Amino acid sequence: MNFKDEFIEIYKKNISRAGSEELLNWISGTDFFTAPASTKFHCAYEGGLVMHSVNVYKALVERYFNSEKDNLESFTICALLHDLCKAQFYKTSTRNVKNETTGKWEQQPFYEVEDAFPYGHGEKSVFLIERFMRLKTSEAMAIRWHMGGFDKSAKGGDFTTSRAFAKFPLAVKMHIADLEATYLMEERNSN
Repeated sequence: MNFKDEFIEIYKKNISRAGSEELLNWISGTDFFTAPASTKFHCAYEGGLVMHSVNVYKALVERYFNSEKDNLESFTICALLHDLCKAQFYKTSTRNVKNETTGKWEQQPFYEVEDAFPYGHGEKSVFLIERFMRLKTSEAMAIRWHMGGFDKSAKGGDFTTSRAFAKFPLAVKMHIADLEATYLMEERNSN
């Protein structure tokens, strides 16, 4: 099974909230299933975004889901949709790269950011999801702050991330699952 099919299967099995079908239809009309997860850091290749989303789901559920106290729908929403902001975010371009074997310059494709809706990262994902489906506060916080200290506002000295982590354990779990998927489960570049 490919990652797109796995994503859709998990989504349909675990998410039944009002608006979820409309959201999935919207996602299917974007480049979400073919987009990279980044330009050069992790899963920087076609289909990398959906692969990363499924990997975050697996890390989050396998490590942190407790059926007695956690909500599988919430875990699924957060993991699969945390990087929805990256749909319609990248474009393919080319650049000249020197071939080490031949010494000749060759054009190679690469991804670059072309953000038509520059609304931030986690907050943009929350905004896009809520156009179709209401989020619980804990879900919105987990998606908004999944970047942890890598978020621009955290880098600027804002303590909002740590306050969100203190109040919403799901946000901490999402951040750790995102790190695990990125650094331990996935390739770190486009090769």
